[in-house]
Amino acid sequence: MSPTKNFEISPSELEARLRLHRLPEVGPKRFRLLIEAFGSASKSLSAPASAWRSLGLPAISAEARRSPEVRDGASVALAWLEQPAQHLRMWDEPDYPALLAQIDDAPPLLFVAGDPALLEKPQLAMVGSRRASRPGMDTAAAFSRSLASAGFVITSGLALGIDGAAHQAALEVGGQTIGVLGTGLQNFYPQRHKKLAAAMIAQGSAVVSEFPLDAAPQAGNFPRRNRIISGLSLGVLVVEASIASGSLITAKLAAEQGREVYAIPGSIHHPGAKGCHQLIRDGAMLVETIEHILEGLRGWQALSRPAPMPVIHPLVALLHAAPHSSEALAIASGRPLSQVLASLTELELEGQVICENGRWLARC
Repeated sequence: MSPTKNFEISPSELEARLRLHRLPEVGPKRFRLLIEAFGSASKSLSAPASAWRSLGLPAISAEARRSPEVRDGASVALAWLEQPAQHLRMWDEPDYPALLAQIDDAPPLLFVAGDPALLEKPQLAMVGSRRASRPGMDTAAAFSRSLASAGFVITSGLALGIDGAAHQAALEVGGQTIGVLGTGLQNFYPQRHKKLAAAMIAQGSAVVSEFPLDAAPQAGNFPRRNRIISGLSLGVLVVEASIASGSLITAKLAAEQGREVYAIPGSIHHPGAKGCHQLIRDGAMLVETIEHILEGLRGWQALSRPAPMPVIHPLVALLHAAPHSSEALAIASGRPLSQVLASLTELELEGQVICENGRWLARC
């Protein structure tokens, strides 16, 4: 789709913004400063270097304005925007995500592969350890499936571990999910999740980045990426994280942005639970079931989708009749025990069932 159909600016101004975006040491605040000072990106690029210096910009930024690399990169971005399902959202345009626009350093440009309309839907961020335990991965998947089924877009960073489990689980139930990269969309990282990202785009979800399309993975990019994950979302759920985890950065940013912070507790002997326990001590909401999240976001949930007709899960129906052990439920339902255990985990997270003394009971 042509970029001129998406934005109420001239093609030359769009090209100028893409060039400005590629300049070294021009982050979100300096990008806005230049446009506000000169009236447009086009005028800022043609302004004398002395005018840039008077604004406090480093010489390297002004010197790079006319470099072939900057011009060529902008041309590549313009060609990228001509392709289907590839878009750009700009901070001063009406279709820029409203929640993200509220943060102090909102990205001036946001590249979107997939459906950009998702950026305006109610989102719940899920983050956690890249080296998550199997129980942590299962918990992330269960919460993601339930939250996606409740109408929330699941937003995360497409990293290994908890992020990937959350994205994948949302897709499995036909839900929608947004991946926020710390690299350019044409320089995907981590490569192991490239297929997952492609599946997200193909199934109507989205992958986004504030960085130029060819931006390589750099350590400083990922904390910047985290502010977008929290900035797009109504709240952030931390599933499993050590004290040194980047997920705690996302949670801290969420709190500073006025978003809700949720944390799932774990064993005091598990290092991956210590970050969540620290968040809870700092005021995050302790979460054991999906209801703990939905209670605070019920209004958004109602706005995001019509109230569904109540559907009773077959296992819950059996438990309404009488308490059962896991094995008895497998026999009564005719399902494999592994499938029954997985379903019971999700139902427990949703607050529909509870296990007491080895027997499962339906919650009234």
